[in-house]
Amino acid sequence: MKKKEIKKLTNKQMIENLDKLKKDLFNFRFQKINGQIKSPAKISQTKKNIARLKTLIQVKNA
Repeated sequence: MKKKEIKKLTNKQMIENLDKLKKDLFNFRFQKINGQIKSPAKISQTKKNIARLKTLIQVKNA
């Protein structure tokens, strides 16, 4: 997700997306262990998206 896309979301939508991304990250890590992941770059992209969401949630709540 781009920063512009995230800024358009409400706090509730951001939190829902954050939960979804955390579940995705867990699944990607599990797939990596089993050797089933097709694109290892998804792990780092997901981590970055989680960080973006967390940062913007804190900014909006401040």
